[in-house]
Amino acid sequence: MSSIIKLLPDSIANQIAAGEVIQRPASAVKELLENAIDSGSTSIKLIIKDAGKTLIQVIDNGCGMTPVDAELCFSRHATSKIRKIEDLSEVRTMGFRGEALSSIASIAQVDLKTRPKGEELGSLISVAGSKSKPAEACSCPEGTTISVKNLFFNVPARRNFLKTNSVETKHIIDEFQRVALANPGLHMEFIHNGVQIYHLKEGNLRQRLVQVFGKNYNERLIPIQEKTNIISINGFVGKPEFSKKTRGEQFFFVNGRFIKSPYLNHAVIQSFENIISKGQYPFYCICLDVDPAKIDVNVHPTKQEIKFEDDKVIYTILGAVIKSSLGKYNISPSLDFESSNNFDHFFSEPKPSFKNPGYITKPSKMDHYSGPATKTKIDGWDELLSIQKESVELEHTEDILSPGLIPEWDNEDINNSDQQWIQIHGRYIISSIKSGLILVNQKLAHERIKYEYYLEVLSKKKNTSQQLLFPIEAECPTADLSLMESLKDSFSALGFEIEHLKDNIFTINGVPSDLLGKEDPKVIESLLEEFKACEGGPQNTDRNALALSLARYSCIKEGKRLVGDEMRALIDQLFACSQPNFAPDGRPVFVSISLDQINDLFQK
Repeated sequence: MSSIIKLLPDSIANQIAAGEVIQRPASAVKELLENAIDSGSTSIKLIIKDAGKTLIQVIDNGCGMTPVDAELCFSRHATSKIRKIEDLSEVRTMGFRGEALSSIASIAQVDLKTRPKGEELGSLISVAGSKSKPAEACSCPEGTTISVKNLFFNVPARRNFLKTNSVETKHIIDEFQRVALANPGLHMEFIHNGVQIYHLKEGNLRQRLVQVFGKNYNERLIPIQEKTNIISINGFVGKPEFSKKTRGEQFFFVNGRFIKSPYLNHAVIQSFENIISKGQYPFYCICLDVDPAKIDVNVHPTKQEIKFEDDKVIYTILGAVIKSSLGKYNISPSLDFESSNNFDHFFSEPKPSFKNPGYITKPSKMDHYSGPATKTKIDGWDELLSIQKESVELEHTEDILSPGLIPEWDNEDINNSDQQWIQIHGRYIISSIKSGLILVNQKLAHERIKYEYYLEVLSKKKNTSQQLLFPIEAECPTADLSLMESLKDSFSALGFEIEHLKDNIFTINGVPSDLLGKEDPKVIESLLEEFKACEGGPQNTDRNALALSLARYSCIKEGKRLVGDEMRALIDQLFACSQPNFAPDGRPVFVSISLDQINDLFQK
């Protein structure tokens, strides 16, 4: 019987290895940038074409390589950082040359130019599909330039699985940001399709964060710092009020290497408990320095997941440091008693007590609560409603309704023109109906109305725009520039008139007419943040996600006081929607409670 086990050729083995390390253009960018850092560079330039599918070029001014090293760096298992088995537990470098280069060269066409410092000539090596040409002498600057062309040219199946250019560019930007934040002392540039995305000067971590994310981040940062015999911690967390709906801007670095750690992330989130709302995520950039012998960085091919020897201790220290910093900067949980949205101003002291849910107290002629009610009808309720209706303190909401007709109800249960609607706690609208009670969430109701309106606008690709008397300058996060470019036609269809000035600065000359009076320099950032939060959910198209993001941005918020006509108009438009029962994300907009259910509450 002949042997059925064969040794794979190097070309096939390299492609298999490449599948673990190089999953997309961003993976190659990560490896090349880390190699450049380990070469001792002080300046690194990244040049990308077509989201890395056509070209990925990294230029550094590091130590360069000799002709022999230049040829060896494309060999499998070639490395400059491991000499003995003990070195595996003490690695602090990223991976100088070798290792990933053989994988990249097996699935792309690679040109390498390198010249060691002090040498007059450098070396040129070309590799395509693991087939290399002999090294040639060439003239080139000191350092190394690696050009990766036509990624996955010989693996068409994998190339077909790449996402759109905007998505792949976003992944590359993410990798560049991680490397840039881990190395604030380096000068770094990023150019995509001839357009400079980043030009980062050397500095400290705070300066680098501002350069990467924008000038407005300077006021959002809270420094954290602690040094123990187990771990050193330094970095920044964001102020709670600037928390976002997406997790993107959260960074952990261990010994200069970006990692993903749900365990440590939980420690951060717990530190913000009762300070930020559920579903909000704080910004953080935290650098940890740990003895390399007490961590294992080789549990994942990309080295983005590591194991700590003292994980529970580190969890506790990290949480305590963040809480201490939040306290030091006078940031603590605030209690919202909703004093402006309850009925306290209808009564004098003592205030009503609802400690026992089995009793309902009633207002007496002495204007205070005198004990449990024993009647089916609550005395003074009609008077209370009349006071609420006649209150002059209620604030009108300007233009809360979407443009268009406001049809009358065609619902047997709520078709009374004399229907009275009461707002409670600035959040809900309640009224009696034939079958019992109906309770409407005003924010979700308006969100449903706006969502369907903007969907219709995007389908027609035309909306009324209102010119601004004083155009406003808006800053778009650099990482979202490609996303902004892909959505510019949709923004125009919605009624925005936006002009790109320079870098990540835009001028807003016009806004949709229903947003007039809500001009905000952060409107672009807010809408893109909402879009990313909506993207990938049940609304799986850009059109749906953008309609939902604008609906959430422009709808009335919790705590907004409404008068009778406004509540009536809001309800009218809600029940004119195609799906009035549910918000765009599937949450119920209203609930009804039958008389039988109410009666059951009072039965023994």
